[in-house]
Amino acid sequence: MPPSPRRRPAPRPDDVPGLPARRAALRLLDAVLRRGEPLELALHGAAQGLPREDRALTHAIAAEVLRHLPDLDALIDGATQKPLPPDAKARMVLRIALAQTLKLDTPAHAAIATALPLVDGGPRKLVHGVFGTVTRGAPALPDPPTLPADVAARWTAAWGEAMPAAAARAYAVRPPVDISLRDAGETTKWAEATGGVSFAPGHVRLPDGASIPDLPGFAEGAWWVQDIAAACAARLLGAGEGRSVLDLCAAPGGKTMQLAAAGWTVTAVDQSKKRLERLTENLARTGLAADIVQADLRDWSPPAPVDAILLDAPCSATGIYRRHPDVLHRIGPRQIAELADLQGALLSRAADWLKPGGTLIYATCSLEPEEGEAQIARFLSDRPGFALVPAEASALPAGIVPTPQGWLRTLPDTLAGEGGTDGFFIARIARKDN
Repeated sequence: MPPSPRRRPAPRPDDVPGLPARRAALRLLDAVLRRGEPLELALHGAAQGLPREDRALTHAIAAEVLRHLPDLDALIDGATQKPLPPDAKARMVLRIALAQTLKLDTPAHAAIATALPLVDGGPRKLVHGVFGTVTRGAPALPDPPTLPADVAARWTAAWGEAMPAAAARAYAVRPPVDISLRDAGETTKWAEATGGVSFAPGHVRLPDGASIPDLPGFAEGAWWVQDIAAACAARLLGAGEGRSVLDLCAAPGGKTMQLAAAGWTVTAVDQSKKRLERLTENLARTGLAADIVQADLRDWSPPAPVDAILLDAPCSATGIYRRHPDVLHRIGPRQIAELADLQGALLSRAADWLKPGGTLIYATCSLEPEEGEAQIARFLSDRPGFALVPAEASALPAGIVPTPQGWLRTLPDTLAGEGGTDGFFIARIARKDN
């Protein structure tokens, strides 16, 4: 008898091409959804040791799962007789496999081949069966994505029924990239050089898909990336003319560079050593100057009162949900209330560092009124020595206007026809002359 052909050994689970990135995505999603860690911070630990391409794939898979989580769960629940527990590993693995197939153009056979090893010793048949049932039905995820129900309810209560719909539409579109210029007098030059459009002196919105480091002006430090809404905070301080300003919670440095470019003598304070390293690198690239202090604002105070303060307070970051979909799953009423307490304490403390007649800008990248409107209303009620200074439309980019109360609030429909903005609250207050 001829010898039987030698069978090729089945690949071990870790030999499956692409599996390490999927394992990392599973760890990353667990860190975000179960432990409440920010996606960008958790990525380092979850993807430890992976090459750059696999790290990028890990991030892409997790981000798409988070962006489409309610809709992925609806597909999964529609293919099971009994709903899987929300934290079941099988549900998470199915989310990962379906997100790849429906959003990242991964062939179904490749998605399931890298999914099944993730449930070794678990319900492999269940995962395989549910995935097959869903994909045989030619599924499609809704456009725009469905917001988490608790987020939609919270934003409806705060802003009305139209706001969550606008937020969902904004969620479905890649956020544009804005840059702030070191020299506002060169706005036309850099808009033409980068192929972008400008909404204000010192601002350019780049074309979709632009490669930042390869664009003219980046290497020589002529500009830096900064969302147009975030840039409005420093705009409301105007020209510095050598006066002193504290940029509090300053890293990674967009506002610091704005203030330095506008002629302020800047002291930039931040608690994070790593983020301050980025700020230092940005200052070196742009040739701008600031004194840098690593400190916790609850323990630190300046040696003397200053002319102005920009407090970009720690917040929920729900205003940047388009770029960071994890915030919609990590942040709830408890976190918002805790952050509001911290913001109130920092605002009250920083206000005492102003000279009489000095100006303070309070800003948060949040869509929660507790971190914006309510914060300023309470501060002004408690501190009669301070007054709101209404923002002037002339100081702001086209399409961004002050509210009737005099502060600035950007929402998901702000500049909607031009690609939108991040969600921000910004108020300008002044210490009365003694």
